[in-house]
Amino acid sequence: MTEDEIKARLLHRDGMLLVLDKPSGIAVHRGPKGGVNLADSFDFLRFGLPRAPALAHRLDRETSGCLVLGRHRKALERLGHLFKTGRVAKTYWAIVEGGPAENAGLIDKPLGRRDPTHGWWMKIDDAGLPSQTRWTVLGRGRDKHGRPITWIAMEPLTGRTHQLRVHAASMGWPIIGDQIYGLAERSPNANLQLHAREIVVPMSKK
Repeated sequence: MTEDEIKARLLHRDGMLLVLDKPSGIAVHRGPKGGVNLADSFDFLRFGLPRAPALAHRLDRETSGCLVLGRHRKALERLGHLFKTGRVAKTYWAIVEGGPAENAGLIDKPLGRRDPTHGWWMKIDDAGLPSQTRWTVLGRGRDKHGRPITWIAMEPLTGRTHQLRVHAASMGWPIIGDQIYGLAERSPNANLQLHAREIVVPMSKK
């Protein structure tokens, strides 16, 4: 991204952290194969500090929305502790195929690795790590083919890899555009309809 492009996506700035509106379809950091990524543009976000900010957490390439950066070492240490201890509250918006009959609920299903050759792929696994997602229906409708779809707010109470995507699929209402866990044949060219809508970071020392 150019300096103007990445600065236009700045949602919040203070002495400790920045929050960016990450676009869908771009990796947050350089992978083993290289390629376009946000981190290559972080130097434009120094705002007078000697070093560029760094990622405090991750979002999938396909996911858009709130991405937190720490502006210096002390901030990154504090943010790392908050994320690790589950004190950062996150709300995602998703559009899913079909949808639940209820208007709210809690998914409590442990997650484990799906395949050792695909380290990031996950599955419901009774022997896996505890994983919980609270969800609330925000709206219901139909797609252009007349099929039911639902707009849902999802709050991950734990922070497992692909948690929201696997939990939604396990309930029978996968996120639209999910090429790994969803109904790819229904929307083969659709972007993943998952957006990190809100993040609450308690940076107070209390």
